Amino acid sequence: MLAVVLKKPAPIEEKPLKLIEVPDPETGPGEVLLEVRACGVCRTDLHIVEGELPPAKLPVIPGHQIVGVVRDAGGGVKGAAKGGRVGVPWLYWSCGSCKFCRKGLENLCERALFTGYSVDGGYAELMVAKASYVHPIPPSFSDFEAAPLLCGGAIGYRALRLTGLLESGGRLGLFGFGSSAHMVLPVAVRRGLEVYVFTESEGKVELAKAMGAAWAGPTKAEPPKKLDAAIVFAPAGWVAIEALRKLEKGGRLVLAGIYMTPIERLEYELLWYEREVKSVANVTRRDVREFLEEAAGAGVKPSVKVYSLGEANEALLELKYKPPAGSIVLAPARSG
Repeated sequence: MLAVVLKKPAPIEEKPLKLIEVPDPETGPGEVLLEVRACGVCRTDLHIVEGELPPAKLPVIPGHQIVGVVRDAGGGVKGAAKGGRVGVPWLYWSCGSCKFCRKGLENLCERALFTGYSVDGGYAELMVAKASYVHPIPPSFSDFEAAPLLCGGAIGYRALRLTGLLESGGRLGLFGFGSSAHMVLPVAVRRGLEVYVFTESEGKVELAKAMGAAWAGPTKAEPPKKLDAAIVFAPAGWVAIEALRKLEKGGRLVLAGIYMTPIERLEYELLWYEREVKSVANVTRRDVREFLEEAAGAGVKPSVKVYSLGEANEALLELKYKPPAGSIVLAPARSG
């Protein structure tokens, strides 16, 4: 098969990803072989390629927002029939027995494996996945539309859940309006939240308003009212400080990124009055399953820009320097 392989982390400007032929993967017990139809390009991929996340496996095939069709199945597989369309997210496998798994926090599993990081991912024509960790894709989404839902959408949904506002209602701030925030906004509006969007792009300000935001403006602007909770998608510590400044008493700040620059000069007065900060680490199967249902119900339709597998370096370069309003997706080079 053709696959995009990272042999050694390096700046994306050096084009470290190589499209080469590698042996087709083989399934074991409890696994399925997928014909990859689409794989989303995520900022986490960029952190892996450039070495900001320490390597877990080298060489490695990146990619963890995978939509594929089940071509074959190993022994003991149930619920993933041949020909079925499924998605593979960041969480590839969890042990099921550690203290975190027992509490329903498989995203914090002490032995977890992650797609495109600890094991080979979806920048390829084929991949193997654990059958109990794949998710049926609602028919309302095309392959390309579904791919971003599996990471950016799911992590955004977990962040939304962790704000507590789905139960209590209130004003939600979204800081950064990239792929993840685009998918969370319709769900939050559908759930009755008053959403304020903070972005440095004038074009994205207008887009956010058109998508149902009650207010949108620059990151340092003062919103009409204090926020009951905020989610920071931007990987910049200074943005977290700005979000804290805008929180109401007792408000919660959720940091949705896997990587963030240092948060400097965190004055205690910003945390005073029982404000709190919570990070998001990975997602559970519940997050992915619920978000796919929520996204279908809210009519979420991610806008995507499609590259071929051979253009993976160029796709990540665009993500680094000029990210599009929607999402970037790779398509297998030999797909029709």
